[in-house]
Amino acid sequence: MSQHEAEVRAGQRFEFGANWQRFLGVLEESRIQQAQESLRAMLGLDSLAGRTFLDAGSGSGLFSLAARRLGASVHSFDYDPRSVACTAELRKRYFPADPCWQVESGSVLDAGYLGGLRKFDIVYSWGVLHHTGDMLTAMDNVAQRVAPGGRLFIALYNDQGWISRYWALVKRLYNRHRALRPVVVAAHIPYLLVARFAVRALGGKLREARGMSLWYDMIDWLGGWPFEVASVARVLDWAATRALVPIKVVDVGTRLGCNEFVFSRGS
Repeated sequence: MSQHEAEVRAGQRFEFGANWQRFLGVLEESRIQQAQESLRAMLGLDSLAGRTFLDAGSGSGLFSLAARRLGASVHSFDYDPRSVACTAELRKRYFPADPCWQVESGSVLDAGYLGGLRKFDIVYSWGVLHHTGDMLTAMDNVAQRVAPGGRLFIALYNDQGWISRYWALVKRLYNRHRALRPVVVAAHIPYLLVARFAVRALGGKLREARGMSLWYDMIDWLGGWPFEVASVARVLDWAATRALVPIKVVDVGTRLGCNEFVFSRGS
């Protein structure tokens, strides 16, 4: 049994890859294009041609695919075996036998693995580092893979104080007591699915800007364990001591979700 599988069975980790495998069944072209536009908007680049892109914690592989379609040479890795399989499946579907897209198994906490990689023009880790059990170490490890003049694009759960502590309890319950999962999901559908659907419908935005679906986003949220949070101020303080200059910050304020950060590394 792998360490990942042992952690899942012990209720210490959510099986993100299983959720991503289901998501691939509903993946369509419009979602891929949304992912591409999301990268363009946050990075401030129309094309990634000639650039190298590290997807640290690739999940479904959607954003690795988006980066490759924008012209980048991509290196994807994930700790969850099923996530690795998902990313490999997208590579097989859209870029079979492509030498400019590598897919591997690896952990953002494994300094030895990361140290064996080259440095990249763009290091991307969206919604991953806070699920490792050691967020600060994970942040440091991926930041070290940014080449001089390169960019680091990360997204971390917003610190909502007592609300974040509530969600931590929910996530522990979801993972440690499988029989209660339907109850946990049913209890949160009014807020995480129905209310959010209504808000997006009224705003004409029924899909996430990042190409995700509401249902799989909800399951990912309820099950996402380990779980850590960080305020914008905390992340900016961290970056200031590591020669990372913020070039774009999306602050969700007091709301649920991820704050997004794009930093540049001095040459």
